[in-house]
Amino acid sequence: MATKKRILDQAIKAFNKSGYGAVNLFELAKSLEMSRGNMTYHFKDKEALLKAITDQLWEKLTTARVANSIPSFQNLHHDVQLYYRLQKEYSFIFQDNQVLKHSLIAPKMKSLCAKTIRDIEMAIAFSIQLGNMNPEPVPGMYKNLAVTSWMMMFFWASQQMIRGDKTKEDGEKVIWGLLLPHLTEKGMASFKKFFGEDYLASFGEEFDQNMDSYLTF
Repeated sequence: MATKKRILDQAIKAFNKSGYGAVNLFELAKSLEMSRGNMTYHFKDKEALLKAITDQLWEKLTTARVANSIPSFQNLHHDVQLYYRLQKEYSFIFQDNQVLKHSLIAPKMKSLCAKTIRDIEMAIAFSIQLGNMNPEPVPGMYKNLAVTSWMMMFFWASQQMIRGDKTKEDGEKVIWGLLLPHLTEKGMASFKKFFGEDYLASFGEEFDQNMDSYLTF
């Protein structure tokens, strides 16, 4: 078991650094200071490695999310942070379209994404029932809000990579920026109680409303 774990840990590290498609088993075995034959005794090919890594990822996801199944914004906060931690730990999965399309991963990802969106919808409905969130102002708005919040969770690391954004900020504040305008006075009080008064002051740079800042000639 110790050898298999060492192989898996090194494979994740190599895949994250170079991409799943760019790593071959010979190079991976060399980095582990073992023969290719010894390594393939434990994992016969790259697909076997990918399956083991995917199983590991899913165990972490499902264990953590089942433990926080109450539909609340507190648990939405937990899920957002969970997504971001796992995106860093398994970046080659979340940022490689070919890996996401792999038959070992695509069905699970589709199911996970659908469940996450549904959980956000449930959190919104729960907050409306508690009086923490206003009823939907326009039909379709809150379903769109749930999908957009999921996208901010799932694609945050990818958009940082595309934009060359090297800040340590995560996208949770972007999600709350979408949700906060819909909170009631009671909901805002609950939000401040959970996150603290200073959280609102840390959202980022103030928006510049001066059009002269954007016009160029």
